[in-house]
This record gives sequence, structure tokens and C-alpha cells, in this order.
Amino acid sequence: MADRDPVPLPAEVRAKLAELELELSEGDITQKGYEKKRSKLIGAFFPQTPGMDPSVGQERRTPVTPSSSSRYNRRRSSGSRDERYRSDVHTEAVQAALAKHKERKMAVPMPSKRRSLVVQTSMDAYTPPDTSSGSEGEGQGDGDEEEGGDGEEEDGGGGGGGTSSSREGSISMEHWISRAIHGTSSTTTTTSSTASSSSSSTRSGGSGAAAGRLADVLAQHVHISQHHLRRHHHHHHRHHKTGLLTQLSLKRRRRAVPAAVVENGNSEPRLSENHSAPPDVTGYTNNAPNATAADGIQVERAPGASNAAQRQTPKYGNAELMETGDGVPVSSRVSAKIQQLVNTLKRPKRPPLREFFVDDFEELLEVQQPDPNQPKAEGAQMVAMRGEPLGVVTNGPPSLEAALQRWGTISPKAPCLTTMDTNGKPLYVLTYGKLWSRSVKVAFNLLHKLGTKQEPLVRPGDRVALVFPNNDPAAFVTAFYGCLLAEVVPVPIEVPLTRKDAGSQQIGFLLGSCGVTVALTSDACHKGLPKGPTGEIPQFKGWPKVLWFVMESKHLSKPPRDWFPQIKEANQDTAYIEYKTCKDGSVLGVTVMRIAMLTHCQALTQSCSYTEAETIVNVLDFKKDVGLWHAVLTSVMNMMHVISIPYALMKVNPLSWIQKVCQYKAKVACVKSRDMHWALVAHRDQRDVNLSSLCMLVVADGANPWSISSCDAFLNVFQTKGLKPEVICPCASSPEALTVAIRRPLEEGTTPPGRGVLSMQGLSHGVIRVDSEEKLSVLTLQDVGSVMPGGLMCAVRLEGVPLLCKTDEIGELCVCTVATGTSYYGLAGMTKNTFEVFPLADNGTPISEFPFTRSGLLGFIGPGGLIFVAGKMDGLMVVGGRRHNADDIVATALAVEPMKFVYRGRIAVFSITVLHDERIVVVAEQRPDSTEEDSFQWMSRVLQAIDSIHQVGVYCLALVPSNTLPKTPLGGIHLSETKQLFLEGALHPCNVLMCPHTCVTNLPKPRQKQPEIGPASVMVGNLVSGKRIAQASGRDLTQIEDNDQFLFLSEVLQWRAQTTPDHVLFTLLNSRGTTASSLTCVQLHKRAEKIAAMLAERGHLQDGDHVALVYPPGIDLIAAFYGCLYAGCVPITVRPPHPQNIATTLPTVKMIVEVSRSVCVMTSQVISKLLRSKEALAAVDVRTWPPVMDTDDLPKKKPPLLYKPSDPDTLAYLDFSVSTTGMLAGVKMSHTATSAFCRSIKLQCELYPSREVAICLDPYCGLGFVLWCLCSVYSGHQSILIPPSELEVNPSLWLSAVSQHKVRDTFCSYSVMELCTKGLGLQTDALKARGVDLSRVRTCVVVAEERPRIALTQSFSKLFKDLGLHPRAVSTSFGCRVNLAICLQGTSGPDPTTVFVDMRALRHDRVRLVERGSPHSLPLMESGKILPGVRIIIANPETKGPMGESHLGEIWVHSGHNASGYFTVYGDEALQSDHFNSRLSFGDTQTIWARTGYLGFLRRTELTDASGERHDALYVVGALEEAMELRGMRYHPIDIETSVIRTHKSITECAVFTWTNLLVVVVELDGSEQEALDLVPLVTNVVLEEHYLIVGVVVVVDIGVIPINSRGEKQRMHLRDGFLADQLDPIYVAYNM
Repeated sequence: MADRDPVPLPAEVRAKLAELELELSEGDITQKGYEKKRSKLIGAFFPQTPGMDPSVGQERRTPVTPSSSSRYNRRRSSGSRDERYRSDVHTEAVQAALAKHKERKMAVPMPSKRRSLVVQTSMDAYTPPDTSSGSEGEGQGDGDEEEGGDGEEEDGGGGGGGTSSSREGSISMEHWISRAIHGTSSTTTTTSSTASSSSSSTRSGGSGAAAGRLADVLAQHVHISQHHLRRHHHHHHRHHKTGLLTQLSLKRRRRAVPAAVVENGNSEPRLSENHSAPPDVTGYTNNAPNATAADGIQVERAPGASNAAQRQTPKYGNAELMETGDGVPVSSRVSAKIQQLVNTLKRPKRPPLREFFVDDFEELLEVQQPDPNQPKAEGAQMVAMRGEPLGVVTNGPPSLEAALQRWGTISPKAPCLTTMDTNGKPLYVLTYGKLWSRSVKVAFNLLHKLGTKQEPLVRPGDRVALVFPNNDPAAFVTAFYGCLLAEVVPVPIEVPLTRKDAGSQQIGFLLGSCGVTVALTSDACHKGLPKGPTGEIPQFKGWPKVLWFVMESKHLSKPPRDWFPQIKEANQDTAYIEYKTCKDGSVLGVTVMRIAMLTHCQALTQSCSYTEAETIVNVLDFKKDVGLWHAVLTSVMNMMHVISIPYALMKVNPLSWIQKVCQYKAKVACVKSRDMHWALVAHRDQRDVNLSSLCMLVVADGANPWSISSCDAFLNVFQTKGLKPEVICPCASSPEALTVAIRRPLEEGTTPPGRGVLSMQGLSHGVIRVDSEEKLSVLTLQDVGSVMPGGLMCAVRLEGVPLLCKTDEIGELCVCTVATGTSYYGLAGMTKNTFEVFPLADNGTPISEFPFTRSGLLGFIGPGGLIFVAGKMDGLMVVGGRRHNADDIVATALAVEPMKFVYRGRIAVFSITVLHDERIVVVAEQRPDSTEEDSFQWMSRVLQAIDSIHQVGVYCLALVPSNTLPKTPLGGIHLSETKQLFLEGALHPCNVLMCPHTCVTNLPKPRQKQPEIGPASVMVGNLVSGKRIAQASGRDLTQIEDNDQFLFLSEVLQWRAQTTPDHVLFTLLNSRGTTASSLTCVQLHKRAEKIAAMLAERGHLQDGDHVALVYPPGIDLIAAFYGCLYAGCVPITVRPPHPQNIATTLPTVKMIVEVSRSVCVMTSQVISKLLRSKEALAAVDVRTWPPVMDTDDLPKKKPPLLYKPSDPDTLAYLDFSVSTTGMLAGVKMSHTATSAFCRSIKLQCELYPSREVAICLDPYCGLGFVLWCLCSVYSGHQSILIPPSELEVNPSLWLSAVSQHKVRDTFCSYSVMELCTKGLGLQTDALKARGVDLSRVRTCVVVAEERPRIALTQSFSKLFKDLGLHPRAVSTSFGCRVNLAICLQGTSGPDPTTVFVDMRALRHDRVRLVERGSPHSLPLMESGKILPGVRIIIANPETKGPMGESHLGEIWVHSGHNASGYFTVYGDEALQSDHFNSRLSFGDTQTIWARTGYLGFLRRTELTDASGERHDALYVVGALEEAMELRGMRYHPIDIETSVIRTHKSITECAVFTWTNLLVVVVELDGSEQEALDLVPLVTNVVLEEHYLIVGVVVVVDIGVIPINSRGEKQRMHLRDGFLADQLDPIYVAYNM
């Protein structure tokens, strides 16, 4: 900035300018008109270069002394902002800060919303946040001067207007994208002929110039038909070379909405999204011909289109293929956003973390080390400041009641109070005579007419609530003085409007603690209170029971002639209690003694030079604070006349108070800066205002640093209307210290006091530094006058003992005087801390024998004894050891242009504690007409401004719909309530921007892996470095029984068909619980023979051919399986396609059939038809199916010879399943393994022909298939088969069947268990009544391939305990691809144990056992007992060395029923063979192990096995391929998901995955879509707190979007692909910065 001397403008020009600005802010003239008129006005004075605006002259900043740089030359008020928070200096600072940011544009990806969430917005394409400091609302010249006044023009153009806006317009997009991707600054130039004319239209997006520019930009590559341009000229289509779809909104339309819109001028054709059905996955190519015909738009490929678009690749839906920043082709716009986020986050933001010590287990969060360069206080110790002595008034009243009696009798006709109606007409004049007589009447009734003569309800000294609305000061004053006369203590409070008013609960708590039993109120107010059905007033939430006493004269009885109140001198009794709301929302009562009240009035009278019969206009709340002190207490003491302006009138006519000042020629007015601001906005309506009568304008919130701008702007406009500059008197006050300081009205002509221009950086460290070189972050303070008469004031340190501050240090102001509060009612401890402070000098001695009272204000005593206040204790937020004031941050947010999108007075700033530090949250109310993009842009600019000016990151910025923040009674924001709603997830914002990546700098250091113990470590016998080797085994497979001599299942079946032909093996139940069909041994054998004959005849199959069995769960499947064995074929069971969802389920069937090389498909007639249906034709190519045979009508003859395998190691069947990572894997099961498997299960579960087992599982793979099809044939027990799909019709089917058949052993899946828990949770009594009894169940096993879900099994056990289910019966099994069942809780043996491990240690691959309930503990349940014939060892997945006991490693298994390898068509056997044939790198290097791919540990328990040995428990932690490596640590998705699901009642399911090192959290929302955005901060907080991870993307989706496989496991990789391919139709996607 050039330091030019300001040139004073004549007053009339100043007035005209101010008027212009207000017109602009109100929208009465356009920006262009404003600039024209303005340059005309100024041009007359300064014939200077165009583009430089001299009126901006930056004044030289001076230290705090009465200064010559007079206050009026600084006037450049842009009315579009909140005047009361406006400071020109500040605005310039913000503009400049944002201009700096413009150099290094931030690429903030837009969040995306579903259409239904978007309120009245027509944005289809988002432009990125344009952070240029722009020349918004300031007139172009200003903007230029601020950007280029120092000769630092970025693009070398002069300071002229054109450069500024073209830079801000078309090119900025380019800048932004290219910086985002390549970190370069190359820009493609676009035509800017139209750009120069529009200064700020780029962002408002509505003006013709923007459309013109848009047409120019698009002309390069998209022809838009005329009507389309007209309709959409407000989408800023911008063009860039990289083909990255960065600025696209992710807002998804509901599919039904046809919309053919070129989403933006991107260099590739976009498909119009009007599919009615979900998109086909296979058939799209990149240039869909039908794409954009709908609107008459032809799209051509631009000459510079990215090469990515030319690759013809099949892709998901309508996502374009493109290169991400790292050159990885990714097909979607989601991933573009993620890439953009990654690129943004790569840029160094804060200084890198310091190295710090990580203990063996404890992860320490980084402790903020104090910065050695931070400013420290260097001044001398301050001296306490004494006010002038309190003058002795010779005939002054001894108490306020005495004063009232005096005026009431001497001059009863003198007016005391005039009240106004909402039209501004005087409603009522209360004279001193009336006030006196009525107060006496109230006092009499209080003492004598409540309760009985013997038991009066109210006695002197009791507390009484005063409940009066803001528009009835007369009733309030009468009641207040009535209480004083009766020596009863009034507690004025707000009118409770509803039962759950914000904060009224805490008020109730105050009333309860004060022992209030009576509430005085007026007739009108009483009528307006909410009533119950019988007309009585309900008890408000949190309130004690109170008697409502209406004190209208007609309801009161007259006191007898001889009754007079006793009038005493002011003494130490409590006069009244004023309520005060704390930072956390709690309400305290400050007690004020009678002597303090009187002394305070005297001090005010002296400092304000009040005299009798003066008129005072009061706009403030008369129930408390400055309004009460001036307009109720001091006014009566001096027989003044108060004109009371209610809030309702101010809302209708903001000028009302100024009109009353003129009308009554008032000498004093008490206002807040808000009232001055409102008057400014409305002052054009008034021509004949004359404020020359005013001698004092008391600004009640003058201690707020941001009131200075309102004062300046007000003076600027009204100086021409007779307002004298010296009249404005800011004051500082607090409920505890009453009036702390007030500026005295000066003699005319004396110079007004100076200003303090302080460095924000210094303030955040608590020191006073007059503005440093960096002129951006400054705080301009005005003084609030000097110490009150008779007071002594000092400032003490904020923390620790109350030491006096140094002269250049900010502290809490403390006062020592009679005129303060004396205690917090009923809270002795807090009272001592606040009202009985003894400040100490450096040498530790108290500076006074009298106690001081803390005022709660932060500030210092400046030169000349002037008091400066820099903020409030309540508004302090300590972030990373530095202090920031909420008000300062509000002001910075409000200085960000343009303010069109949010309401000025409705911004809340508070801090929440996340991960051991405070984090700043900014919540603002958004105007209903602002578009999504505008708001988002404003938000990103606010973040940058706060970052530049305060050097602190904002953790969360939320915009809520207008009028939804909880209000205080006088219309401000109820902060603590807002914070509460935010933390509970009940704020319902419509826009959220979280920035945890920039704010959270105290995460533990990422872990570096230490080399683990290698082969060189000492190994003695079975010890590894001092620990027992982690190995265990099930019991031996010894005893041979009759059927154990058979090597093949087909032989066992033939043997059973001969020995026990009529023994029932299988019973299938339908949804009603009745038997649908059953099979005896011989029936199964005969059926299998017929199928074998059919295979041989019709199929001409050879030995060893593969046959796919596509059957619903049932008996046909079993028969077909044995038919294949009889024919010598290898069966593969395949889940049939879902008839309602063929498009997604059929391709999987087709894939398994192809991958398994099946030469024919066997199925039922129904499914065979389904495979040939029209829908099937659409989903897959039906012509490539192998022959399909249905087995519904079988040939009558049996095959000539049943096949007998020659070698038991040949294939018996193939087991195909989709893993949780979405991989299809088939494993080969030999005859030997199959028989060994069945035998192992038979031994573990003690299965015999007399047993019945109920099975509710899917019969297609793993243990489910073995139990459904094989075990019964092998062991001879009867299997009761319950298809899980039937439970959807009848949830109680499984449990009823178990009860009815008196089953002892039953098997289910997690999905079945969940269905029962959710579906039958409330029906246990009904089931009991129907006779369901589960007491016979001894094992209920959940078949699973994951860590046991303890929460689910426990809630299942608890829920059905009432039906007799033994809690120990429920257990889980564990299997995986290499071995389908490793553990299975059998009939004998110890119950499964649960241990608690430290989750933080687990991340470092260590196991640390902790007590139940300790922080960060994670319960792990043993996965059943190890099966007979199974050996387990825990090995290090990297080095393959054996691990010690209780160490986390990969579970390796050796067993007769291991699968013999993967069956695959992609010859990558080398990679896979490792899974089946691994050897340890040292120790026992001979045994061949199969690697399960699961992490777990073994622990020897105190329990004994059946064999008498100590029992080894296996704990499964999670799959290696699912685990996420983040910050060098290993996270299991389920742990993060569990934390997330707990955070909010509306989150029903959650899945997490990583993408380019970002953590993506997907949550299913069970609630209205309005709640979606509430979840974003909660999810981010909980993951930070519990897992020390920063969430990169939060995706909120509908219920059922997270895909789950048949075992009830989440398919996280499918979800990831769906998300990246843009197919989830999310409600909201938030990208955390």
C-alpha cells in the first residue's frame, strides 16, 4: 500500500457516498450504477488515474495515543456487510489476505448432494472456489488498489480495471485446475473481451456479461443452441485442457428425472442422465450417439481433448475415463474429486510435525512445543489504575426506595417511563406518583396476600421470579420496586415461550437453586404462556413448581391506610439477582447487594453527569445489564424520564429510537451497535432527523472490538444530522463487575481519543504489539473510557495465580469497588474464584487488602488511563496453545465478500474438543436464495481468510437454513445450544465443509516398521525369543467306525441305501414351518442314479467333466450333487440368479460357469426358463451358455454302472465363493479332503444317525455347503434344512423349527442371526406364548469367515434368553478359502472365551491384553475349538518365521481337509501355490502349511480340554487383504465401522475403504435426508478420537446400498468400485480438506 496522506472529503460528499453504499447494500442500484455515480462524486475532487480510488487512502497507523489521523477520513463502508462487525482495516486485511491466496489457489472439491437435498438451486456444474480478493462490492478501483497498489501486479498489466477481472474470471478456473493437478501456473488464455466489463459478475453469475463470457469460452468447443444458452447461462461452464472433471457437482438426480444438460463445457461428450433403469455395465462406449440430442445441442470433440477419451474401454454407467494426477486411468468423476483432494492435501500446509518419542506401546499425541520465536511480554509490571473519587452528594437518597418515595410524593406528576406500541405511538406514560403507589401495593400483596397469615408464602429475603415480556417495561419496573419495598429479592428472567425453549431448562435450574416458589407476571404475559389441557400452566422443563402471581392493579388488594413499607438505608442485604449464561449454557445468578446497587447508580450518575428530569431513550433489555442499570435504577434515582423502545418496534422500524431522540429531545440514548447498524440501513427514509440534543450515546457492547465500525459508520452518516462526534460513549460491563468502564461525554471540540491497532498474532499469544509490518492481521480497538468513580482496576494473568500483568500483556480486567456483584448464588467455590480475587505483584504480595472481582473481559490499561477491551473470557478458544477470540473470527468471516449468501447477525463460532485440542467450528445461517456454489465458494474464502489473518485452521464450517439456529430471547444466537445440537448431530446443516487435514497437527507420528525377529534370533526348542511358539492342534482323528472304511462319499451313500434304506437324511421346511419334502437314504440313492444316467445319455459327459448345479436351496441340489459323483463328474454349486435382480446376479452365475470350465449346467425347470428369459438376454450373452439340462423329469432307467474313482486324491467337487474383497476364488476339494472334513465335523459335533441338526445356511460354498449336502450322508444324522430366504417371509421360522424338532445342534449365518435379532426383538413374549423353547439347544454355531461379531452374538443370546437359550450355546466357527473350517465349537470342551486387547497396540501388529472397559479396549471372542486333525501355527506374514504366543501374525493351517489349491483359468498358480504350500523360514521347516490370509493370535487359557491338556484359544482379528495400511499402521475396517455406527442413532450400517491413501467412510442413513450432513462432523470426530485417523471422504447413502454377501460380510471393494464409478446415488458426499 502506498502510504499516502489522506485527503479529507467535504462532509456533504461523504454523506452522499455513504448513502450510495447503503443503496448498493440494499440492492437498490446495481454495482455498475454504483461505480458510475461514485466515480462521478469523487472525480470532481481527484482528477487522477482511473482505477485508483483516492478515497481509500490508507491512513498511517499510529500507536495508541490521541492521534491526529482523524477518524472520518477512513470512511469506505460497504453496506453489504455487517456494520457492527465492520472495520475497514479489517476488510482491507481480509481482501488482501485472499489476494495472497489467489497466488496459491486452493483446490477444494465441492461436496455433492442428491437433488432432493438441494434447496432451490439450479446449479449443475460447480465452479471452484475463486479466492481472488476480487473487487466485490467495493467498486473496481478499490479492488485494484488493494491488489496492485504496491506494484505487485501478478500479470504485469497496469492497475487498470480490465486486468483485475479477467484475471478473476475466465482464467482463474484454468489457474485453479492446473495448479490443482500439476502445481504449475500455465494457463490457457481465454477471450476476455467481455470479461473486463463485469467486475463482480463472475461470482454472482447472473449478469449478461457473465453469459457473454460464457458463450465465448464455450464457443471454442461446444455449440449451444440459443434457447439452451438462455436457459443455462448461469451455470459457469468453464473449459480446461486436462479433461479432469474436477468441477462437476456430484449431485445425483433421481433416475426418473430426465435431464439432458451438457454438464459443463468439458472437452468430452457427457451422457444425459435419463436412464430409467440402472445403466448397463458392459455395453457403453465413450461416444454414445444418443447422448445429447435432446436439447438440440451438438457436441464435438475439442481439438485439445485429452487422449484418455480416445481409449475405447467398457466403463461403468456414465463415468468418463480420464487420467488422474498420477497418470492412473480411473473411470469416474468421483475419483477425479478424490485425486483433486489428494493433490490439495499433498501441498505442505503447516510446518511438518516434529519428531517425537514413541513408547513401545503408547502412541503419544504430539504435545505442542512452545515456539521459541513467539512474542513474549517484555514491559514492566502494570500499576493498578484508580478512578476519580466518588463525589459525596449532600442530599442524595440513602437508598433507591427512598428516592422513589421522594419523587413519588414531591412530584407525582413527573413522567417516569413512556412505553411504545409497535407503531411507535406512546402507549402509556407511568408517572412517579403511579409508580410509587403501585409498588407499595405490590409490596403489600407480596407479603400479606400469598399463603395464610400464619404461613405467608413470601417473606422478606425470599427470591421471587420476575417474568415480563420485552414490551412491558412499566409492569416490570413496578414489580421490581415492589420487591425492593417488600425486601424480597427479584430474579428477572426471560419469558419461557415453549416447554423446551433454548436455555429455559437452565433458567429453571437457577430458579430451583434460588428456591423460587412465586413468579410475578403481567396479565398479558400470563395469557400468552403455554397452557395444559385444563388451562393450568404446565411445569416447564427443568423448572421448580412455581405459583404464577398476576400483578395487574385490578387483581391486587389495596393496602390498609396505616400500612407503609419500611424504607431503610442501603445495606448489605441482597437487592436483586441478575442471571448470566455461561459458555457451556449453564445459568448462574449474580447477587447484587443494596449498597452495591446504590453505589453503582451514584457512580453512573457521576460519570454520565445525569441530572434531574433528563430524558433518556433506551433500546436495551431493561431486565438486566446496561438497560437495567441506566433505565430502571439510575433513572429513578435521578427522577429521569425513560422512553423505552421494545425489540418488536425495532424490528418493524429500526429508526424508531432515532425518531424518539428527536421527538423528545433526549439527552441520552442507550443502544447496542446492532441498533446503530440497523438505523444506518434504514436511514434513507428520514430527512428531518436532528440529533443535536444528544449529549451521550451509550454503546452497551462498546467493549466488543468490532463495535468500532458501527460507531464510525453511524457517526459518518449522522454527523450531517447534528450528531456530535464526542457524544459516542462505548462502555464495558459484565454481570459480575457491573459497569467496568465508560467513556465520559467530552467537552465540545476536544480531540477524540485514539485507537489501538494491535497485531492479532501478538494477541493470540497474549501480548500487545502495535501493528507489525504485516498489515493484514490487526485488531483495531477503541477505548471504553476510564475506570469508574471510586474503583480500582488492574489486569491479571489468565492462567494460574492472579499475577498482575505486564504493561504489554493482555489479561483479565479486575475491579475493586463496592459497586460489583458479590457472589454466584449458592456456589461458594466459583464465587471465591470470581468475586474474591487478590491480585499479586511480582514479589507475591497482594496489591490491596480488599478483594477484586473478575470482570470476564480481556484487555489492558492503555496510555492516559484509558481502558481497552480485546475480547471476553467466554469467547476464548485455545487452539494449539494460542488464544483466539470467537468475536474476532466472526468478524473475519463477515469481512469476506460477498456477504450475499449468509445472514449477517447469524454466525456462531465455538470450539469443540477433538483429539486433545480445541477445534474451531463456524456455523452460519444461509439465505434461502443463495445457490449451492455461491455458498461453497463463500465458505472456502472464509477458511482462507481466517487462516491468513488468525493463522488458525477452521475445523468445520457449516451453513444451516435461515432461521434454524436456536435463538436467545432477544434474537441473538444461543451459542451453547447450537454447540450442543452440533455435537448431537441435530443441527441439520445444508452445507458442511470439514478441514481436519489442515487443522489437526497433533496426530501421532506415522509408524516406521522395525525389522522383525528373523531366522537369526535364538530359537530353543519351542521358544522364540523367550516366548512359547504359537501353535495348537485339535485332537487326533483316530477311532474308525463302520462308515469310516469308505474313502468316497458316493460309497457311503450306497452303503446307507443298503443298510438303512428308510432312514430320513434330509427334511426341507417351507416358510410356514411344515415339511416341504424329505429324502431317505434310498430315495436319495435312486434319484442320484437317475441323474447320473441322464448325464451320461443326454450330456454325453466324460469322467472328470465339470457340471454347474444352479439350484435354489433344497433337496434337488443334494440329489444332483450325488448324481454327479455317481457319474464321475465334478459338481460346482452355484447360487441361482435372483429373479427380481437378474441384471446384477446373472453375470456372477455366468462368470462361475465360465471360470469353472463347466461343460453343462444342471438346474430346475423354473430356473432354466429364467436363464433364457428376455431379462437374461439383456444381462449376458445367452448363446454362450453350455447345454442347460433340467432335472425335473428324469429318465426312468438307472445307469449301467456307478462310477468309482480310482484315486482318492482326485477332485470331488469345486467350491467357488466371492471373497469380501470381491475376488471370485474356486478351491479344489479332493475325495480324501472331503471325507476327512466330514469325519472331523462328525467327531467335533458328535453326530450319529439318531441326531437331528437344524441348518439355516446358504448351501453354495464353504462349511454351509458341507453341512447342507455332505455331513448327513457321512454321519447318518437327519438334517433339517431351512433356506435362509424363507426367513424374510417368516423371521421366526428357524427358531420355531429348532424348538419344534427339539434340535440340540443348529447352524446359521450372521445374516440369519441379524434378521432374528432385528425382526423378532419385540416378539419374544409372543414366541414364548406360542411355546417356542430353546432350552435344548447346546450348540448354536454361526458359520463365518471373519472375526466373531461379539455385539451381535451377545445381543442374540440376551434377547432369546427368555426362550430358554443358554448364553454359552452361541459360538462361531472359522473357515477360509484354503481350509473351509478350521475351528468349530463342538459339543464337549470349554466354552469360548473372550479377551480384551488394546486397539492401539493391534494397529502396530501387537497384542496387548487389557482389562474389560479400559479405554481403547476391543473385545475378541475365540472362534470355536480347533477341529480334529487340524494344526495351527501363527507366522509372520512377511518373514514367514514362527511367532511367539500372544503375538499377532498370520494363521497357518495344516490338515487333512485343506483344499488342494485354487482352481483358476488365469495361470497365476505361482502366486497362489504359496497359499497352499508354504514352509516356515526357520524352526519346523518340513511341514507344509496353507496360509489363511487372516491375522490372529493363539493364547493358552487356564481351561482344560477333554484330553486334560490346557486349552489353546484361537482369536481371529481380520483378513490381511481387507486390512488398511494407513500412516504405517494396520487398521481393520470393522473397528472403524463399529466406532462410526455408535456415533449417531441414524447410522444403521457403515463400511470403510481406502482410495489413494484417503480413508473413505460410507454410512447408511436411516432417517430423513436432512440429517445426512449432521453425520459428517460426527463421523470425522469419532474416527479422529478413537483411531487417530483423518477421514478423507464421507459418503452418506440410503439403507441397503452397502453390498453384503451371502455370509453377511460387507463387500467393501464392490462398494469402492461402485463409489468411484458413481453408481451409489449418494445422498451426500463430503470431501474433508
